[in-house]
Amino acid sequence: MNRINQKLQEDKKLLSIYFTAGYPSLEDTVPILKELKKSGVDMVEIGLPFSDPLADGPTIQKSSTKALQNGMTTQLLFKQLKDIRKEVSIPLLIMGYFNPILQYGVEAFCAKCKEIGIDGLILPDLPLAEYKERYESIFKMYGLKNIFLITPQTSEKRIREIDASSNSFIYMVSSASTTGAKTAVIDSQTDYFKRVEAMDLNNPQIVGFGISNHETYKTAIQYSKGAIIGSAFIKMLTTKGIKNISSFISDIKMP
Repeated sequence: MNRINQKLQEDKKLLSIYFTAGYPSLEDTVPILKELKKSGVDMVEIGLPFSDPLADGPTIQKSSTKALQNGMTTQLLFKQLKDIRKEVSIPLLIMGYFNPILQYGVEAFCAKCKEIGIDGLILPDLPLAEYKERYESIFKMYGLKNIFLITPQTSEKRIREIDASSNSFIYMVSSASTTGAKTAVIDSQTDYFKRVEAMDLNNPQIVGFGISNHETYKTAIQYSKGAIIGSAFIKMLTTKGIKNISSFISDIKMP
């Protein structure tokens, strides 16, 4: 069974962390992954930096720009991750935009993901219809889960279409804005979480965008299987570095 699905079956709420590969420094990718695993994180989304990250807020955009300036590329990321499964056992996903994958070659990219032990992909700009028509068979051939995003504006019909095409979890974007840390969850977001929860979908949901601290994490997991923290984690890396990962995770997960 895919590591993501194994993790989703565990009787607990999940914490997933997003960070940009090659940031703050080019060689930080593997040390960050090892520290996150040691700190008790359940899943990690490794951001593949892209020059035009439309869905990302300023914090992740800046980290992406810096990672590219540092010299991060798709090929280099695969090289960095080639032995990662000797040390990191938790589910690993690559999150990014479709253009670099298209340039690399979709099947070649998926084959490389399988070879190094990547479990899934999150590609916000790959439309559902195009995925099903052109790429679904390739993803399945290499055992990769494709994670789709929904937002407060996504219709019930569309959510059910996404649910029917998913086989792990659905990424529930907490707001219609770009990524970025928020300090509190507002009532309209809670209503949205409750509405999706009431749909009783086949796939569990994990909440992302705007989850930044213990309060927002606890609120999000009341109505979902787990939550994803990105911008707040990158801000912490920027100001305090890898050495502070353990205390950051402890503060999020505290009872």
